[in-house]
Amino acid sequence: MPFDELLKELQGQKTAQVDPDHIPLEQLFDETFMKKHSQLNSFSEFLAKGNFQIETQEDIRNIPDELLERHVARETEFANWNEMLQAASSEFGSKDKKADS
Repeated sequence: MPFDELLKELQGQKTAQVDPDHIPLEQLFDETFMKKHSQLNSFSEFLAKGNFQIETQEDIRNIPDELLERHVARETEFANWNEMLQAASSEFGSKDKKADS
């Protein structure tokens, strides 16, 4: 599944805030983002702390929503996964605009 479709599905929306052009989650939730919005240093650390075994985008879809929501609320400043995903998409889009300038 293309990443933009994954974003739409995870957000429960028909359109994504930013078309991330198939950006890996590690890049979307980069070190700067994770340090800014959590006590963790990386998205890998976030996943490991939640005992999530993620190798593919399909693995993310298979995480029960309730578990992911609780983990996000506990480990980040976001109330839920959707907020975290939207913030990461927005910040990533801002970085792209700065790089284009």
